[in-house]
Amino acid sequence: MNALDVLVCVKRVPDSTSELVLTEDGQGVDGRFAGFTMSQHEQCAVEIAVQVAAATGGAASVLTLGDGDAVEQLRAALAVGCTAATHVVADSQQLGPADVAREIAAVVRAHEADGRPHDLVLLGHDAADTGDFQVGIRLAYELGRPVVNGVTVVSVEDGVLTASGDGPDGHETYRVPLPAVVTVLEGGVEPRYPTVPGRMKAKKVPVEERGLAGTPAGAARVRWSLPPAAPSDVQVLGKGPEAAPAVVDLLEQLGVLAR
Repeated sequence: MNALDVLVCVKRVPDSTSELVLTEDGQGVDGRFAGFTMSQHEQCAVEIAVQVAAATGGAASVLTLGDGDAVEQLRAALAVGCTAATHVVADSQQLGPADVAREIAAVVRAHEADGRPHDLVLLGHDAADTGDFQVGIRLAYELGRPVVNGVTVVSVEDGVLTASGDGPDGHETYRVPLPAVVTVLEGGVEPRYPTVPGRMKAKKVPVEERGLAGTPAGAARVRWSLPPAAPSDVQVLGKGPEAAPAVVDLLEQLGVLAR
């Protein structure tokens, strides 16, 4: 089996486990108070990239587009097995899906010209902050490669990629020739947790920095808005000792106390 070079693309996004707050212009999610991470889809994509590279004796590289802070996500991927990193320095809020696909394609072509072709490009199924599902398909179109979307398990044998996941009519399996593009959904693999030695090693890996290859067209987004908070009902049982019977009745209704 030929050694494969796998490129996995990640994005710095606000941690969605906290309350969402929009930026003042309504163009994005403000992560200053929630913290930043990469999506669970991308964490699984990183794990698959490392597994496929190891199984074929190849290497896994990681790429991101974003500001200087996005290096944190590159280091996180390096800490769990990726061996090279590329940072396209840009304001991700100014980039639409077509811009992102074009920039990733420009990196793939540049690396190929340098004698480092990427046989497989992995992405998360969608962007966790903008909900864009377009980048994988647009990237495949840019590169002229086959694409498989929304899979959870990926393997490669004899130059053929096998990817599977749940579809609308049941479990689906696709086999396509390499080179290819694949978007990954969480659930098929368990992302590994970075070790202390892994984190220390990741800090020493040089990160390739690149500028934008083209002028961003943007997302043509008007603005986002958050839905109103769900109403909550509160029942006052009483005050002081006189509330005790009501509390007992409520506990009996909940099944905590036997009647």
